[in-house]
Amino acid sequence: MVHRKWVVNSSPLIILGRLSSLCLFEKLCPNLVIPEGVAHELDQGPVNDPARVWIHREAAPSVRTLDKTPPLIQAWDLGKGETEVIAWSYVHPEFEAILDDRAARNCAASLGIRVRGTLGVILLAKKEGILSQVKPLIISLLEQGFRIDPELLSTAYRLADEE
Repeated sequence: MVHRKWVVNSSPLIILGRLSSLCLFEKLCPNLVIPEGVAHELDQGPVNDPARVWIHREAAPSVRTLDKTPPLIQAWDLGKGETEVIAWSYVHPEFEAILDDRAARNCAASLGIRVRGTLGVILLAKKEGILSQVKPLIISLLEQGFRIDPELLSTAYRLADEE
């Protein structure tokens, strides 16, 4: 098994929770970290939100407190969750940041942090045989209001061999 280490932001958790696909995180990455700021953001959502429920049950051992955020990252003025995800990956470079927010991805890229988004998690699940098809899940993402650049969507289908 591949020894991945991921630190995850709230948006991938929320959207995959709505699609009953949070199990992808557990199956793809046994070394998952959810910063306390992300858990706090999820706690602000509806009581029955699948990601909120998951964070308090199955994922509770993955919630971690970040000691401090480097000023270099604070200067980007991102949300608390994005800031903590990037800071964790910056301090622990063996962790890949799982986030979708464009500004946060730009910040991570400027710091040389490896990043994967929700779509990347889904494509990896197909590559590893956890999902037989990505198209139905991606269509559900779009129906939930998840925005994907049409060119990126086309590339994703091509990579999954589902054009």
